[in-house]
Amino acid sequence: MEIAVIKGKKKDNNFIKTREVSIVKKGSAQKKEFYQYLTLVLPAFVIFTIGLIIPIFLAFRYSLTSWNGLTKEKVFVGLDNYIKMLSDPYVRSAWWFTIRFTFWNVLIQNFFALLFAVILDSGVRGKKIYRTILFIPCLISPLVTGFIWLRMYSNILPAILEFFGLSGSFIKLFGDQKTVLSGLLIANNWQWIGYWMLIYLAGLQSVPADLYEAAKIDGANWIQRFRNVTIPMLAPSFTICIVGITTGSLKVYDLMVSSTQGGPGRASTSIIYLIYDSAINGRQYGYGSALSISLIFALLIVAVIQVAVLKKREVQA
Repeated sequence: MEIAVIKGKKKDNNFIKTREVSIVKKGSAQKKEFYQYLTLVLPAFVIFTIGLIIPIFLAFRYSLTSWNGLTKEKVFVGLDNYIKMLSDPYVRSAWWFTIRFTFWNVLIQNFFALLFAVILDSGVRGKKIYRTILFIPCLISPLVTGFIWLRMYSNILPAILEFFGLSGSFIKLFGDQKTVLSGLLIANNWQWIGYWMLIYLAGLQSVPADLYEAAKIDGANWIQRFRNVTIPMLAPSFTICIVGITTGSLKVYDLMVSSTQGGPGRASTSIIYLIYDSAINGRQYGYGSALSISLIFALLIVAVIQVAVLKKREVQA
């Protein structure tokens, strides 16, 4: 009996030692895996911190001063720049233009991107060619896009209309305060509709065909299938597109620089163009920094609200 007990103890000890060794090996493997992940994430984190986080803190610091960007002295003025911003008519007009530009971009780009995606997903002939044609403008720089449409409105389209004996003056959209918004919307949507179309197209192609077959069996027509099957299944794509178009439109800058330069007058001055104009041209770095902080907060608030609302829709879908 004593020998059996001793043998049992030896077996138990060996089992415990083996288990301890396996736990140690598992822990070392997890540490190794953690360090591997860290080496992959660290470069992006460093770049993100240096390129975004630190400049935001510096901008907030400068927004509390009256610094002109040239002198070493940065006179502390507290919240004066933010108070001035609230009563500045140029800021109100810039935000009003930015809001209108964003609103129409979200409506137009989502509508036509979804429309083209549905058409291409329906099995139309030559869909690869059409998809390529619609996507090509996305590869062009927004600066180049602005130059292209400036030339289109100023020379090419009026010349074509005059060739056919028609007046081409009405097509000079960038030259009139009443039509400059329409001209910028046409140029911006021409460039980006194809990009968001691909996202909707990917979402459509991921919808299971069984759902459409089941809806057909239940007697649903194509409108009912689109409303009750396609739209709910595209909820993640709606989230990506709506948030992306909104934040992109609020930050639009390149297109204005190369096409209208905020004109005519200040009719196409967006909030980010006003930031550039105040800080660089006006030498008001403190005031420009305050404007940039307000834009950052606006972007965060809009993005958080949109994601919260649209994600809830995804869960319901």
